[in-house]
Amino acid sequence: MVLTKRIIPCLDLKDGRVVKGTHFVGLRDAGDPVELAQRYNEQGADEVVFLDIAATQEDRSTIVDVVQRAADELFLPLTVGGGIRTIGEMSRILRAGADKVSINSSAVADPGLISEGAERFGTQCIVVAVDVRRNYEMLPGKTPIALADGRECWYEVVTHGGSRGTGLDAVAWAREAEERGAGEILLTSMETDGTKEGFDIPVTRAVSEAVGVPVVASGGVGTLDHFYEGFTEGKADACLAASVFHYGEFTVRQVKEYLAERGIPVRL
Repeated sequence: MVLTKRIIPCLDLKDGRVVKGTHFVGLRDAGDPVELAQRYNEQGADEVVFLDIAATQEDRSTIVDVVQRAADELFLPLTVGGGIRTIGEMSRILRAGADKVSINSSAVADPGLISEGAERFGTQCIVVAVDVRRNYEMLPGKTPIALADGRECWYEVVTHGGSRGTGLDAVAWAREAEERGAGEILLTSMETDGTKEGFDIPVTRAVSEAVGVPVVASGGVGTLDHFYEGFTEGKADACLAASVFHYGEFTVRQVKEYLAERGIPVRL
C-alpha cells in the first residue's frame, strides 16, 4: 500500500489572529484562524497546523480557546505548537481538541520533554519542530550538506522564533528527537521562509534520509512545482505552506490535483 503524501496549511497565530511574514518577521494579518481552517477543511487539507509564533518569546502559553473553537468545527487532524513547555501544557492542548502538539524551543532546552510526552500521550501526538539556518563555518562533528551552488554548509538549529542560535546540528538533532520518541519532524528553513522561492531542498532531503519518522517540509512555497520538488527532491512525507493558501494563490485541491497528475499519491 502506497502512503499518500499530505498537504498541510499552516496558520501562524499572534494575538488570536493569523499572520504571515518573511524570515519570521514583517508580519501581516491574514484573518481569523477558525474561518481559515474551515476553508482548508472544505478544500481537502490533510491536516492543519496552528503555531502561536510569539508564545515562546512572550513567555505565555498557546491560545487554548482558538484550539477549542477550531476542534469544534473541524474534521481533520489539528497540530498545535508555540510556547508549550510542560507535560501539563501538552495535556491542556490535547484536551482542548488538538490531535498533536508541536514542541520546538522547549524540546531543545529540555530534550526529556520529548520522551515524557511520547510516553504519556504516544509518539503519534508528539511533533518536534526544527527551525534551521545555514552555517558556513564548517566545524568538526557537523553534518556537511552540499548546496546547489557547490558550496557546503551545515544547518544549525535555532530557537525562539529564529532569534537564537543553539550550536546544534539539525540532522543530529532530528535523529535524537526521533530516538526520544518524536512521531514527526516539522522542518522549517529560515533561509527560505516566506521567500516563495521553494523549500530548502538540501536540508529537507538530508533530514528525510536521516530519520525514519515522517518529515514535514516547511518554508518557502511559491509555486505548485515547489510542492512537487518537496516530495521528489526533498523526500518529504508532507508539505506545509501558509501564504499561498491564506492569500488565495492556490487552493489545497489545486495543489493535490497538480501533484496527482505528476504521479504523487495524494488523498483527493
